[in-house]
Amino acid sequence: MPKSPLRVAIAEDHYLVREGVRALLEDSCEVEVVAAVSTAVELLDAVAELAPDAVLTDIRMPPGHHMEGIDAAHRIRAEHPDVGVVVLSQHADEGYAFALLKDGTAGLAYLLKDRIGDLDELLRALREVCAGRSALDARVVDALVERRGRRARSGLDELTPRELEVLREMARGKTNSGIAEAMFLSESAVEKHISAIFAKLGQAGEPHVHRRVAAVLAFLQESQ
Repeated sequence: MPKSPLRVAIAEDHYLVREGVRALLEDSCEVEVVAAVSTAVELLDAVAELAPDAVLTDIRMPPGHHMEGIDAAHRIRAEHPDVGVVVLSQHADEGYAFALLKDGTAGLAYLLKDRIGDLDELLRALREVCAGRSALDARVVDALVERRGRRARSGLDELTPRELEVLREMARGKTNSGIAEAMFLSESAVEKHISAIFAKLGQAGEPHVHRRVAAVLAFLQESQ
């Protein structure tokens, strides 16, 4: 039995970009675009009325062109927890990434706008947030790592280079198997690295899901 297409709402104030993304997603035959709007207010109305599986939104939209997309993402996740949100940004801005994920990573993704042409990457991010997971653009994670290196010592500084690399992959929203594949490791080796990360960050006694989120948030917070 074929899978039902993901029902997605798009928010982007540039008409050509909005319609281009709509066409790209619909041509994949894996997505049904249920709404394509130009403001955060219209997006919130569309989510309330149409209950899409996921939202794809720009960060900056009318009226202020500041963080309307992030504010909308937080409200959507609070009021409609079954709706995943992928936020698009023009720049690899770690400040925006932290603002988006500071209260939790579940169901949220941060991609750069030039990923729009990479259909596989876009669809992967949409699937991840629909499954309640997270995804971060690799260049955003790299910016976070670079900035983290300029800060004072913390629990993160106790991590080995390999453990830090595992944590970077966790921040990108990858599962243990995905990390193992990306780093050419066995899943058991990844699990050992993650256990060591939790221990060094003082999270050994927390439930697994909470520890994973807390580790990623610690990584992001040190980069703020």
